[in-house]
This record gives sequence, structure tokens and C-alpha cells, in this order.
Amino acid sequence: MESGTTEGSNERRVILKDDSWFSQFRNGANPWMARYVYALIFLIANLLAWAARDYGRSAMTEIKRLKGCQGVRDCLGAEGVLRVSFGCFAFYFTMFLSTVGTSKLNETRDKWQSGWWSTKIVLWVVFTILPFLLPTDIIQIYGEIAHFGAGIFLLIQLISVISFITWLNDCCRSGKYSERCQIHVMLVATTAYVVCLMGIIMMYIWYAPEPSCLLNIFFITWTLVLLQLMTSVSLHPKINAGILTPGLMGLYVVFICWCAIRSEPAGENCNRKAEDSSNKTDWLTIISFIIAILAMVIATFSTGIDSQCFQSGKNETRSEEDVPYGYGFFHFVFATGAMYFAMLLISWNPHHAMKKWTIDVGWTSTWVRIVNEWLAVCVYLWMLVAPLIWNWKRRQTAESAQT
Repeated sequence: MESGTTEGSNERRVILKDDSWFSQFRNGANPWMARYVYALIFLIANLLAWAARDYGRSAMTEIKRLKGCQGVRDCLGAEGVLRVSFGCFAFYFTMFLSTVGTSKLNETRDKWQSGWWSTKIVLWVVFTILPFLLPTDIIQIYGEIAHFGAGIFLLIQLISVISFITWLNDCCRSGKYSERCQIHVMLVATTAYVVCLMGIIMMYIWYAPEPSCLLNIFFITWTLVLLQLMTSVSLHPKINAGILTPGLMGLYVVFICWCAIRSEPAGENCNRKAEDSSNKTDWLTIISFIIAILAMVIATFSTGIDSQCFQSGKNETRSEEDVPYGYGFFHFVFATGAMYFAMLLISWNPHHAMKKWTIDVGWTSTWVRIVNEWLAVCVYLWMLVAPLIWNWKRRQTAESAQT
């Protein structure tokens, strides 16, 4: 039995080494390439949802089943987004159920993950068409559930980002690379803090031009306070996590704050850039929309392959027979990502009117990003403080046992 498994793995390595990428795709021999195909399917679903939102109302006015939109002008487009999202979610959740727990190569589920593309493409097409045959009530229920699924995706994403930052810091501070990376760490950290401060200053200039812009002033000022708090806790003698992680986390939270303020609807005196761009659809708006779609797909892809940060045995040695990444986790992230892109395209509100070539605009989107920023800081601080708390409890338990 073991010899058969060894022969199968050796044969697979020969295929990976000698065959072309098309042969690997056809034979289902490369799980690394399979993830790019899944990402491409996800990108196509994003584009279909965008087309359903911006052009679905004119293309589907003859479909009587989609007319129960409660008199809201753009509700049909938002409902089309939810239907495409529902189909995308159903496909990836089915893949999650069929691949979760796969641990070894050459298993049946491993071959299903990397092959059977004709069957899976047909399955995806069926799942994409099926939601358009469902009644509006079911789609509205899915829209409510998608709020929670999108929140789960944001939580997974920020944990993945924080885990990567802490992993990078641990590598630079390890005995093997500490001396070599010392200058690089200082350079990267200094650059990160300079960019953070410049970003905060620019946000004050762009989005808080008047003293009456109290909400934006609060968002920006509180982001500066959080940056100082993360730095102080990280440099505390009992924690001593260095200056790299708070600098990179500062970039992350400043970026989220900037995205949150940019999501404020047009017509506000404190967001004149949005007001200027709302009156016309120029090439910059279109490019920004395309970049936002691609960034969302890339973020989903990078989070999906980062299953290590959610495993307890991160430092366990891996054998050649182990799968290169968690298949189930990968598809679960894409399933929740399907809910997330729906929320972005409808601004977390199915009855919110969206202009063409816009994404994630509205007060609900603003507050979702602000809460995400605050939650990211809380998770980061907890990851710094938690070891101290656990060690203190362990000492207390040992002392009580001795007495």
C-alpha cells in the first residue's frame, strides 16, 4: 500500500516537472495552478455582478419575476448582484464541503480540487443561473445573511494580515536574521511611519477642510491615537515587539480610515472629492473601480491560501505528501468573499441607489470600514498582550498549586 502511494506521488512529481501547464491543468496534477483558476472564476463572478447592477435593469426589464423591487429605482440592479453572489457562494460552498479535511495528495478529493474542470465549470454555470429562477423573498433573505458572511470575511482577512505582519517581524528578529535585517527593519519602519503621518495630514487637508467636519476630524484623529497606542504597547519593556509591526499596522489602519472616508456619499461638504466625481464618470473613476475590483479578488485569493495562521501546529514539519494549502479553508474564504463583493457593490444596503462605476459608497460602508479599523487594532493589541496574560495566569496557577 505504501509503495503504491509512493509510486503515485513520484508519478505526480514527474508530471509537475515535465509536463506543460496545459497538461497539468488537463490532468489535474497541479493544485497550485488550480487556485488561479478558482480566482479567475471569482473575478468573472465579480464582473457579472457589476454588469447586473449597472446594466441589469435595462437588460432584464422583461423578466416579470424580478419586478418585486418595492418601487426603488435601482433595486433591480442590487437584486441582480445578490443573485450572482448567491450563485458564486453556492459554488464555492459546495467546493468547501467536498474538499474540507483533505490532507494528503493523490486522494480523491485532491484530484477533485485540481481536476474535473469540465464538470466544475458546468456546475458553476448552473449555480449562476439557478438564483435567477428563485423568488425575490429568498434573495432578500440571502442578502441579510450575506451581511454576516461579509463580516466573517473581513475578520478572516484582518487576522491574516496581522498574522503575516507578526510572522515577518518574528523572522526579522530571529537569531538567524536579526543582524542582517536590523537596518532593513529600521528603514521599513521609518518609511511606514512617514507614510502614515503624510496620509493623516493629507486626510486632514482633503476631508476636514472646515472645523464643522467633526465626524471626519474624529475619524482621522482617532486613527492617529490608535497609531500611537499600538506603538506604545509594542515598545513596552514587557512586550518588546519592536517598531516594525506597529508601523505596518499603522499603514493598514490609515488605509482603512482613508477608504472609510472616501466611502462617504457625495453631497457632503467635507468630502468634496466625492462630490466632484459624482457629477461625471471620467476615466479616473473607471480606473479606480477596476483597481478596486482587482484588489478585492487579490485580497480574497491571498487570504484563501493563508490557512496556516488559523492552525494550531504552524511549526510542524510538512511532508511531500501533504497538500500545499488548506483546500476547505480556501473555498470557505471565497464563499464568504462572494458575500463580501455583493455588499461592496450594493454598499451593504439592497435599497441603496448606486451610480455606475462606483463601489462601496454610502454611510453604511463608511461605518463598516471604521469598525473594521477599530477591530483590527483590538485584535493586534490582543495578540501582543495575550502571551503576558497567559503567562501570568500560568504563574498564578503554579503558585496556588504549591501552596
